[in-house]
Amino acid sequence: MDRRSAPASHTEVPIRPTTLDQSIESCAAHSGKLVANRDRRRGELAEALRQLLVVHARSSAAPAPRGGRGAGWSKEFPELLDALLEAGNKALSCWSAAELHLALSITDAVLTERPGSRAGWRLRARVLEELGEDAGAIEAHERYVALCRDDDLGITARVAGLRESAARLEALLRLLAEEFPPDARWRDVPPTELWAEGLALDERGDREGAAARWVAALRTMAAERWPSTEVSESLDAFMDHYTAAAARRPGGLAGAGTVLALYADHARLRAQGPVPDPDTATELITVGDFRNLVAGRSVCLVANSQKVGRGTLGAEIDSYDLVVRFNSFRIDPPATGSRTDIHATIHKHGFNWDRKVETRLVFGGLQEPWKQSVRQRLVPGAQRYLGDASLRWPLRNLGKVPESAWPTIPTSGFNMLWLLDFLDVSPTLDLIGFDFYATGAYRLDGAMKLPITSVHGYLSEKEWVMDRATSRTETRISLR
Repeated sequence: MDRRSAPASHTEVPIRPTTLDQSIESCAAHSGKLVANRDRRRGELAEALRQLLVVHARSSAAPAPRGGRGAGWSKEFPELLDALLEAGNKALSCWSAAELHLALSITDAVLTERPGSRAGWRLRARVLEELGEDAGAIEAHERYVALCRDDDLGITARVAGLRESAARLEALLRLLAEEFPPDARWRDVPPTELWAEGLALDERGDREGAAARWVAALRTMAAERWPSTEVSESLDAFMDHYTAAAARRPGGLAGAGTVLALYADHARLRAQGPVPDPDTATELITVGDFRNLVAGRSVCLVANSQKVGRGTLGAEIDSYDLVVRFNSFRIDPPATGSRTDIHATIHKHGFNWDRKVETRLVFGGLQEPWKQSVRQRLVPGAQRYLGDASLRWPLRNLGKVPESAWPTIPTSGFNMLWLLDFLDVSPTLDLIGFDFYATGAYRLDGAMKLPITSVHGYLSEKEWVMDRATSRTETRISLR
């Protein structure tokens, strides 16, 4: 709730049975609103909607399969399902109310057609979170996890964070109600009116009367399950007044310690979920510290490729001073070796974070999602050293290589290799099994379903490696 305005009341958002034609009609109508829009995200949404309409027209013109229609449009035309979900994700990235409701309506159509769609439930959960519909978001998150073999996105922790945040909010509002008791006459007064009355009293200098009305409004909003985004915005506005008033009292903010702690916990849990107890055995290291760890030691980087999985180089791999593995690496000692000294992983997946290693480097392009993933996924005791923000995105942050010079997203393997080459302190730097997925992936079972994504420039990375290679065999590329 803005300081000068109030939201509409909370409404439930169950899945609405929606046909494909209804969804396409909504998407076409929204597409017309984006003509000549200069916003980059809306431009990407406009293109996704255009592609969706093209795919729909193509599928509508296709001859009916033998036996006639009836298998379901998502099975007859899987590319149509993909295009619809892509449009939904682009709509979500715009963050405005109109686009969020478009994305939600797309999930209605997807889940009406395919109730077991993991991508549909995942998109729906993210949209409902942005709309502040926590109960629906939690249900969608849990439906997604139930359909997955592994919770590699840390959704269970996210759900726990939403639930624990709600519990902290309840305790906070209860404590504030004790400090600012409500008047029984306010029981049936709408929160918007109470908030307006509070504003008027505050302008006249009656801060206690204003605070009592604001707390009463907040408690009603929470009880009536208004969107959590609106409740949080209103709470933030109230806490600005509350902390300013507390600072003026004798003793300052110390007397408001319990209230402030509950408020901080509520905000933190919504943003990042529960955090494990600190692990004193894990030490944060900078790029300088990492340089000292690898200096003078032979290093072997092992690819997650079928070339490694089908090979017999295990003993040779384990003979290096340091063995580096990536993301969802799989261990089969005769083929892959058994040691892992450095685990380099993208922040988006949770594979192998529980495997004990000396050093874990977590890569990510955007700092806030990277920070949140580290807090949620880090397993206490599973690593001695953890790379800090200086090691978050080596190619961009250390090398200052702009997108104009390297337009694709660097893989974890390339970020790691670039970092070691940049530091230039290892007498031996070998790549084992790097065929840039020519033989296919060799990963943990739960990761084998992940596609070899097109966002990475495998050919560019291969060219970079070959330009610097000092020797090459069928299984090994040496850079030193």
